[in-house]
Amino acid sequence: MANYITAEGAKRLAEELRRLTAVERPRVVNEVSEAAAQGDRSENAEYIYGKKRLREIDRRIRFLEKRLDAAVVVRRTEEAGRDVVFFGATVEVEDEDGKRSRYTLVGVDEAEPSRGRLSWQSPVGRALLKKKLGDVVTVVRPAGEIELEIVSIAYESKDESERA
Repeated sequence: MANYITAEGAKRLAEELRRLTAVERPRVVNEVSEAAAQGDRSENAEYIYGKKRLREIDRRIRFLEKRLDAAVVVRRTEEAGRDVVFFGATVEVEDEDGKRSRYTLVGVDEAEPSRGRLSWQSPVGRALLKKKLGDVVTVVRPAGEIELEIVSIAYESKDESERA
């Protein structure tokens, strides 16, 4: 399955990869070599922790490289209707109790549910995709089904995405 991601999300992952390879890893390598120079490594906590941190950084670098290699940056075209929910849309919904929520559909690697950034593969994301303004969708969730009415759909303008 393709790893769909917004341009902003790809930029954020690439920046994290750059920071890890250019700043973090060299700093930790230096700390480990200084700790190794102190002698007995078997009881040297700084050396042991440094090596562990280096493995974590290397693991994250490999993960980011794989995710970015497989990434498909999705840019909304002008032809896509503004009244249909596609990847990258910010959708305002109203539930059965009249409570309104706002969600932006993003890639798996950039989802932050606490900030309203939902993966397009999440139950809510899948329910909203390809729906239109005014549609009522049923979301199946562990706590039971809930109906959501789509009250607004917005897309980031080209000018805003180029500034990011």
